[in-house]
Amino acid sequence: MQTPSIIYKRHRFPPSIIAHAVWLYVSFNLSLREVEEMLLERGIGVSYETVRRWTAKFGPQIARNLRRRQSRVGDIWHHDEVVVKISGKAFWLWRAVDQHGTVLDEILQPRRDKRAAKRLLRKSMKRAGSVPKRIITDKLRSYRAAKRELVPRLDHWSHKLEDAGMVTSNPAPGMAV
Repeated sequence: MQTPSIIYKRHRFPPSIIAHAVWLYVSFNLSLREVEEMLLERGIGVSYETVRRWTAKFGPQIARNLRRRQSRVGDIWHHDEVVVKISGKAFWLWRAVDQHGTVLDEILQPRRDKRAAKRLLRKSMKRAGSVPKRIITDKLRSYRAAKRELVPRLDHWSHKLEDAGMVTSNPAPGMAV
């Protein structure tokens, strides 16, 4: 299917300048006045109000075209969790990443249990719009229990960092190598 082109008719500036101004504003979290200054440095005199109008008019269509061009989510997902401290309290940051390194989803939970693993798997499948061919996790049993309830036929590989040859040369005191 061909993506519909954006119609820039009856605008004073060429489409490349309009698209560049909208891209600067959206991509880099700049203010309208900063975009105006950046364009002025390149010899293009555009007011911030014009950039605001362009963003309102062309921004949604540019975003749709960019989303269509995004690559498909991979079929092998890596799930992992790490403890983070927020205001002195320990929380678990759960992440799902595909084989290309695209972050599918992240959740922050106070516990490291089956409910959290199930929530991450469900949310990442919903966001990706598909079920993966395989998930790769560490040996936390919560992943296996969550997979068994949601998608029992899913291929599941679990491993420890030692199994993958990623052991640090200086282990923490009390850690067995």
